[in-house]
Amino acid sequence: QVQLVESGGGFVQPGGSLRLSCAASGRSFCIYGMGWFRSAPGQERELLEATSWSAVNTYYADSVKGRFTISRDNAKTTMVALQMNSLKPEDTAVYYCAADRSSTASMAKITADDYYGIDYWGKGTLVTVSS
Repeated sequence: QVQLVESGGGFVQPGGSLRLSCAASGRSFCIYGMGWFRSAPGQERELLEATSWSAVNTYYADSVKGRFTISRDNAKTTMVALQMNSLKPEDTAVYYCAADRSSTASMAKITADDYYGIDYWGKGTLVTVSS
């Protein structure tokens, strides 16, 4: 089993930055694809960014492209991070880390937001952007 724990959320003013981290414990060596999602009140869950094991395959949502950057370090407990710059009030949401073991299907599952198909989810961290 793998446990994912997000951290780094909080309150920030518009234009500010935050860095979210996702720590993996347990059998984290089996993780292949990882991604960041967010869920805002009254809105559907949104995939923001995803990356494969080697970071060769990376996905960015248009809504955050150029502002958010995903990074991955498989050698560390914090396996994936999300650097968020130029934050806007509409970025307010709970941010979730997700991970999948499949070397062939994980990126497809993550980019398709296959909630029940993706192997592991964190419990989320709240980001509030407001003046």
